[in-house]
Amino acid sequence: MKASRIVAIGLVAAAGLWIFSGYLVPHESESAAAVRPNEVEAKLFRVGIIESKIESHSRKLVLSGRTEADRKVVVTSRAAGVITELKVRRGSVVKAGDVIAILSDEAREAQLEQARALATQRKTEIDAKRKLIESGALPKLELVNLESQQKAADAALAAAEAERERGVVRAPWAGVVSDVPVEVGQASFSMAGREIAQIVALDPMLAVVEAPERKLAGIKVGEAADIRLVTGETVTGRIRYVAKSASPTTRTYRIEVEVENAGGRIPDGITAEVVIRMASVPATRVPRSALIFSASGDLGVRVVGADDKVAFIPVTIVEDGPSFMWVGGVADGARVIVQGQDFVREGLRVESLATSAEKTAAN
Repeated sequence: MKASRIVAIGLVAAAGLWIFSGYLVPHESESAAAVRPNEVEAKLFRVGIIESKIESHSRKLVLSGRTEADRKVVVTSRAAGVITELKVRRGSVVKAGDVIAILSDEAREAQLEQARALATQRKTEIDAKRKLIESGALPKLELVNLESQQKAADAALAAAEAERERGVVRAPWAGVVSDVPVEVGQASFSMAGREIAQIVALDPMLAVVEAPERKLAGIKVGEAADIRLVTGETVTGRIRYVAKSASPTTRTYRIEVEVENAGGRIPDGITAEVVIRMASVPATRVPRSALIFSASGDLGVRVVGADDKVAFIPVTIVEDGPSFMWVGGVADGARVIVQGQDFVREGLRVESLATSAEKTAAN
């Protein structure tokens, strides 16, 4: 019994000493606690950042449309007759007043000669009787009658000359003949206004586009615009017309850009892209990949604050480009996350490393 008691007392004493040793001898947990801050610091998530810079950016509005001739006209006959001559064909270049076609005489020349003869007769009569009237041999009322007859004869002569001129179809202004739907020998009826030719004026040429109502405020008449043609050619023009009423179907507004087209090098009706230069606004350039959506659906970027914590900043789009975007709402000098922004969240402390925006956009 004495030996068992001694063993029990020894076991209790050993257990007490083992428990009490935890307060006297430092153990491994204290050493780990001493280095824990360094370990946490080493495990901060690394993100690539660029320092934002606010610049005055000239926005560009790009719209697709087509070229359109400044003027188009359908030349019709103004008198009855048969087409005896055609002076033009499709593709002919004409000047104002050039003869396009000649109609058959249809007695117009005979009517003109008759009117001339009558006008000459009335003039001769009034010249012969004027001296008699002035001398009193004839009443003064006779002079009034003679003058009325002369004026009527002159009017008939003018009408006959105009009727003869109607038999000659002329170009109203300079342009290119786009179509000639008649042939020599075809009859032309004045009541139907028979179409003789179609003429388009290619100088100046118009680039016509439709602008959405939200973009209309920045478009002004007289402003410069660049036109990129589907042929690869680029020309510069000026806005000459901005519609004041929208299309009822598309709710867009017609815009016409006038371009010099000497020699008609730009054809009518080809596809064109119009780049309109709008007013400059302060904006920041960031890679497209840096833009993200917040949990609430707002578009913006993530930035690293002065305390190395992540924050979200909503932005507005100023101009969209293939690799970069110009945005508003980012403060000058803000550290915008351009690499790793999808793997962090707001409030998280991160390690930031400066990077190149061009390299980020290329990746």
